[in-house]
Amino acid sequence: MEIARAYEEVVNFIATQTPHSSLMAFRPSDQAKDRVMELVHKEKENGLAADEQSELDQYLQLEHLMRLAKARAKQNCIE
Repeated sequence: MEIARAYEEVVNFIATQTPHSSLMAFRPSDQAKDRVMELVHKEKENGLAADEQSELDQYLQLEHLMRLAKARAKQNCIE
C-alpha cells in the first residue's frame, strides 16, 4: 500500500507543478520509443533477458505514471 501512496504523491506533484501545456505536450524521445519497440519485438520473438525485462517494465511504469499525471492535470483544469 505504501508504494501506491508514493505513486500518488509523484503523480500529484507532476500534475500540479508542471505547466499544463508542457505536461500535455510531453512525448518520449524517438530514441526511447525505438528502444521500447525493440524490447517489445524481442519479447514476442525470443523472450527477454532479466535485465531487458526489467528495463521494459520500467518504461511501462513511466508511461503509466505520465498517463496518470496527464489525466489528473486535465481533471484539475475542469474542476
